[in-house]
Amino acid sequence: MTTTPDASRMKRELAELIAIRTENPPGRELEVADYVAARLREIGLDVTLDEYKPGRVNVEARLLNGPGPVFAFNTHMDVVPAGEGWTSDPFILREAEGRLYGRGACDCKGPLAAMLEAVRMLAATRQSWSGTLLAIFVADEEIASEGAKHYAAKRPKIDAAVVGEPTSNTIYSAHKGSLRPLVRVHGVPAHSGTPHLGENAVLRAGQLLAMVAEEHEANVRRRTHPLVGEASLTVTRIHGGHADNVLPGACDLLLDRRMVPGEDEDGVKAEIALLLKQAHARFGLRADILEWKATTGGATETAPDRPIVQRSLAAARRHGIAEPGPFGFQGGCDLVHFRATGAEGVVIGPGSLSVAHKADEFVPADEFVTASLIYRDVAVAMLSG
Repeated sequence: MTTTPDASRMKRELAELIAIRTENPPGRELEVADYVAARLREIGLDVTLDEYKPGRVNVEARLLNGPGPVFAFNTHMDVVPAGEGWTSDPFILREAEGRLYGRGACDCKGPLAAMLEAVRMLAATRQSWSGTLLAIFVADEEIASEGAKHYAAKRPKIDAAVVGEPTSNTIYSAHKGSLRPLVRVHGVPAHSGTPHLGENAVLRAGQLLAMVAEEHEANVRRRTHPLVGEASLTVTRIHGGHADNVLPGACDLLLDRRMVPGEDEDGVKAEIALLLKQAHARFGLRADILEWKATTGGATETAPDRPIVQRSLAAARRHGIAEPGPFGFQGGCDLVHFRATGAEGVVIGPGSLSVAHKADEFVPADEFVTASLIYRDVAVAMLSG
């Protein structure tokens, strides 16, 4: 056991985590879950592997240390596909000029390895805190947050949580949420030589697209939050037609609605349904929502005056972060699902979102080690009353 971070061990474990390919899709988190579970058992935690789908596994670990609050570390074990453009093998950790390169280096195997080291330090200094320490490492954050949703549905008792994502070790206390309705605009197919005998679904979709843009400018973007900025409504995919000489009878639009904290998912769904009704009233346009595509979830915020936020800011400052926040994510993450359990929470981690999901993803080595200290200090602060 150690009371200070072992940088060499942290790099070795990060290399071993990166070498286990958990690109999502399909995820295949089982092997990395076994690896993480073994490390946590070595530290002395009670560990459960919850395989909620074949090959999709959550790690649930617990260290009881007397009476007190329940504090959780959380991050995800899946990564985005490696893609093209790397200057070295994305699954072999490479260190150069103070950077650690590899797929998942900052999103999110870097935070995971730093959390493992923080748990080691906490286990070695149990006299400094009292309560229950959880380490919850989940599957499938990158596509639909299935792992975190599955865990939160059990309604675990958690008082406070730190979610690991790349924030350059600053403190994020809010993030946006998303809804993605797949909308089908209906037409009537006909020979393209006699378009007057049909109804062109693509042209009809153009009318709806204009209304989407109008709704975004007139209403949606006016909903703002001081940390995450504006809400938004846009279209990210469109598909219509099945033959070169046939008027399309249907055109599908995938809308992307980004929500800010305070917006209600059911209310936003009702607004989108109303937009389709207005399109029918204005243009006679016929459209249905075929499905709601899976997303990471809704928006959330932990108020800036809450203990987890204030103590996280203090820990970051103590370890050299001059302007620690709090800030807000433009995207989503699993914090919303831990908030759904009743926990207060923040997002902290080494590395930058600006390099996540890209070729030559990296985490600065110094931030990586410092993250373990910030994680440790936040946990101690929250488990010391």
